[in-house]
Amino acid sequence: MRESYKHTQIGTVILLSFGVATLILLLAMAVTKPILPLALILGLLLIVAALFFSLSIEIRGEFVCWRFGVGLVRKRIKLADIQAVEIVKNPWWYGFGIHLTPRGWLYNVSGLRGVEIALKNGKSFRLGTDEPESLAQALNDALSSQQL
Repeated sequence: MRESYKHTQIGTVILLSFGVATLILLLAMAVTKPILPLALILGLLLIVAALFFSLSIEIRGEFVCWRFGVGLVRKRIKLADIQAVEIVKNPWWYGFGIHLTPRGWLYNVSGLRGVEIALKNGKSFRLGTDEPESLAQALNDALSSQQL
């Protein structure tokens, strides 16, 4: 399976937020008793950070694939299911992470730019990226080569 595109975006805002929250929790643990509830919150925070610190997008063979962080949260679709690709700017209130927006599902770790992918079944979703032009071009190239 030949890889035609691969890019990983680090979620700097997410990492900074988790870093600040971790410092606050560590300080709180140093001055309060009992520390077990704070330790549990810290553990949960670290797990979420590991799951969502980055977003990697790849076009491999017949699929576009994306995964967050260490790769436990992942998804892929067939290129053959894609109708159209469009570069978009997400409103700030769409935020980061995985959630449903008025334009479909959003997968994002940082920034406001992305690519909206319209599927042949009428649904659409957005992939946040710091290089939407490159992703859109790679998707369009992959779609064109599949039609040959």
